[in-house]
Amino acid sequence: MAENNIECNIVVDGNVEEVPNKKIIKFNPPLYKQRYQFVKNLVEQHQPKKVADLGCGDVCLLVILKYQKCIEELVGVDINEGRLKWNGSRLSPCMGDHLDPRELDLVITLYHGSVLEKDCRLLGFDLVACIELIEHFDSEDLAKFPEVVFGYMSPAMIVISTPNSDFNSLFPSTVFRDSDHKFEWSRMQFQTWALDMANRYSYSVEFTGVGEPPAGAEDVGCCTQIGVFRKKAKATESAVLEHHGEHVYEVIYTTSYPSLQQMNYCRRVVTYLVYREVHRMKRRCQVSLRQHELEPESADPGNPTRKFISDLPVPVLTEADKAMEMTPQPFCIGDKFYVPLERIIACPRLRHICGNVEKLREFLADVVELNCDGSAVKVDLHDCGDY
Repeated sequence: MAENNIECNIVVDGNVEEVPNKKIIKFNPPLYKQRYQFVKNLVEQHQPKKVADLGCGDVCLLVILKYQKCIEELVGVDINEGRLKWNGSRLSPCMGDHLDPRELDLVITLYHGSVLEKDCRLLGFDLVACIELIEHFDSEDLAKFPEVVFGYMSPAMIVISTPNSDFNSLFPSTVFRDSDHKFEWSRMQFQTWALDMANRYSYSVEFTGVGEPPAGAEDVGCCTQIGVFRKKAKATESAVLEHHGEHVYEVIYTTSYPSLQQMNYCRRVVTYLVYREVHRMKRRCQVSLRQHELEPESADPGNPTRKFISDLPVPVLTEADKAMEMTPQPFCIGDKFYVPLERIIACPRLRHICGNVEKLREFLADVVELNCDGSAVKVDLHDCGDY
C-alpha cells in the first residue's frame, strides 16, 4: 500500500528526487519488488519450464526465479553488456545447490543483444517477462517490438509492465519517472495498445497492476500497470525451427545447476540420505544398549540375532513414521548393525527418488556395504566416533 507523509522528496523504485515541501509516496514493499513478486506468483501458478526476462538489467528477477523448481531454462536478454558481465556471477550455483540438488536440470543464460532482434534461441518459451521495458522505446522501436515478441517468439504467456501516467498526478513533478523514458501511458492508452496487440497476434489479455494508490486517490489506479497475455492457440513446434534460425545474440554468461537428473548428484544424495537414516536408527539402538534393554529374539542363547527395545517416550507418529513401522525392523548380529532396504525405502524422500528397493540397491552398489543377500545395509554397531 502507498503511504503519505510530509517530506521533501519523492520516492519511486527507490530513487529519491528533491522536491521541497511536497508529499512522499512510499511503497512497502518497494515497487520493483512488487513487480518481481507478481512475476514470481505467475510462475508458481502456471509452472512454466522455460522463462525469459527481456531487458533483464541487473538480473534481480532472474535471481528470484532461479529458485522456482518448475523452471528448467532461464534466459536474460539486455542491451547493456557491462551490466550482464558484472551481475552474471549472481546466478552461479552455491554450495547449497551442490549439497541439495534440484529435482530438475536448470540452465541459465545471459545474452547481450537487443530485444528488437530475432534470435531462434528465444523460441518455444512458456513465459516472457518485459518488466518496465517498453517505455524506453521510441516510436520506431515500439513498432518493431510486437513483431519480435508476439509474432516471432510467440511464447505461451507474456507479462508486460509499464508506468501508469494516471498515477503521476500524485507526484509533485510532471516529468517522466526516468530520464530515459520515451513515453508514459495512461491506463486507457496502454489497454488500447495491448488489446490491439492481442487481437493482431491471437492472444488474450488481462489487466492488473501493483503499487496501490493512497486512500482517497483510488481513481488513478496502480502506480505500475500490467498486462498478462496468453496465447490462444498453441504455437508450432519450436524445436524444429530452433535449428534453422539465426543466432544474433552474444552469450555473456551461462551456467548449469546440479540436479537429481544427473546420476552423480542423484547417487550422492541417495547415499547421504541412506547413511543418515541408518545412523539415526543405530543411535537408537545404542541408547537401548546403554540402558540394558536388549532382549534375545528367541529363548535360544546361541542365537546371535538381537532386536532392540527402548522404553524411551514414544513420539507422535506421522503417516510416514507409521508406514516405516510396518517395515522390517533393524537388527544386530554380533557387532554389526543391519537396516533392511525395505525400511530405508520407506523414507519419503528416498522413495520419491528411487521408487523401489531394486533401484535403491542399484544406487548403493559399490558405495554402501550390504549383507550377503543384498537385502540390508550393514554397518559397525560401534565405531570410534561413538565414544
